[in-house]
Amino acid sequence: MNENINDYKNVLVYAEQRNGVIEKVTFELLNKGRYLSDKRNEKVIAVILGYNLAENAKTLIKRGADVVITADSKDLENFIDITYANILSEIILKYKPEIVLAGSTTLGRSLLPRVAAKIRTGLTADCTELDIDPSDGKLLQTRPAAGGSIMATIITPNSRPQMSTVRHKVFKESYFDESRFGEIIDFEVKDSYIDKRTKYISFKKDESQTINLSDADIIVSGGRGLKQAENFKLVYSLAAVLNGAVGASRPVIDDGWLPFSHQVGQTGKTVSPKIYVALGISGSIQHLAGMKSSDVIIAINKDENAPIFQIADYGIVGDLFEVVPILLEKLKEIEK
Repeated sequence: MNENINDYKNVLVYAEQRNGVIEKVTFELLNKGRYLSDKRNEKVIAVILGYNLAENAKTLIKRGADVVITADSKDLENFIDITYANILSEIILKYKPEIVLAGSTTLGRSLLPRVAAKIRTGLTADCTELDIDPSDGKLLQTRPAAGGSIMATIITPNSRPQMSTVRHKVFKESYFDESRFGEIIDFEVKDSYIDKRTKYISFKKDESQTINLSDADIIVSGGRGLKQAENFKLVYSLAAVLNGAVGASRPVIDDGWLPFSHQVGQTGKTVSPKIYVALGISGSIQHLAGMKSSDVIIAINKDENAPIFQIADYGIVGDLFEVVPILLEKLKEIEK
């Protein structure tokens, strides 16, 4: 967008909802949005699209939004990327936010690039940190780059808004404050915004895991140190004893040992369990970015110089094929 960038004010958070329930990443973005807006002496605006949104709008106010813009229509009951992109783009063009934040979810990854292209601005995806440059007020957007080997801080110097997507669990959630109040604005959903070429048919949930990786309290992840796919039975066995979920590093997914839904890291899921067990994972930057906020990290690797040990709370230098069976035996004894 080539207008005067000084015309753009406030932080806009896209409030993602599924089946009428606001996704937790929205509350995390409201928290970070408040931090950024306070530095700029601006407001936090939440935008939510869907159907029957009155209660959701109130919740967003209680969770930290100063203003909530609702696009409420039966036509928006289910997510259609082109329709949602049309409406969000129109809202941005009308209200001119300086910063736009959204979750780096399946929905967000489909929606935000379309919006950025429509309004002709930049988009930094999968950010792990956001801040304001004290010298000029620009948004500093940090994310892994060069295959996860470095952390890059990116700016959008000449166009507005500055747009970023952020993974679930990168930031803490905002608190629910019953005393908060704010403004709720209804945005008119014109018929011209609706994509008539696309029709919602159905939704099929991924049933490959009984425990959702993003919400698991305990995760046992395996890496290439397991040597071959069939050895992942060790990971599954340990996860079963601990009542945890199974994760994996990117090379494991790339080799086809497990489906993508198990991938932990910058290009997979960002997780923050109470306990994270890493088996045969060296610890690339992109993997660490996806699990470093775990409460307790336990690493087992035969390479004492593996980067994973730099952030591990407990580390075992040893052959996982010897260590894990012993660990399983001891845990089963405790269960008896």
